Amino acid sequence: MPTVSPPWTYTLQLPHDPRAPGIARATLRTVLAAHDLADLTPTAELVAAELLANAHLHTSGPYALRLLHTRSGLLRVAVWDADPRVPPGFAENGSPVSAAPPDAENGRGLRLVQACADAWGVEPDAAKGGKLLWAECQEARDSPVPEPPPLH
Repeated sequence: MPTVSPPWTYTLQLPHDPRAPGIARATLRTVLAAHDLADLTPTAELVAAELLANAHLHTSGPYALRLLHTRSGLLRVAVWDADPRVPPGFAENGSPVSAAPPDAENGRGLRLVQACADAWGVEPDAAKGGKLLWAECQEARDSPVPEPPPLH
């Protein structure tokens, strides 16, 4: 039984280390289990994994995982990094990222984030510089989880 009522926030500061995304995902699972939100874990972990991987691969400095749970049952999974550049398509909430070519070895992560999240976006971080990419998942759904788009 959770001892903290929403809203709550957790922030995990991460060094630019190849082990950091795995540590962040383990932390996310622990936090959600402690707050009886295990039903959100698969989607939240997939979203976090993609955002963390992008921060690690496309930046050279530290980054952070932020989790926010609201009174309305919304979980926001966000990753901050110091690079102010926004991935193409991510800022246009509602506009899907274009599909990667069929033979591409990468380029599908943000499409997965957009398919699994109820909302997504980006916020510039004026205080620290960089940006905060985020995706939100609603705790209780009246409709089934959407299928990810085809990868072809």
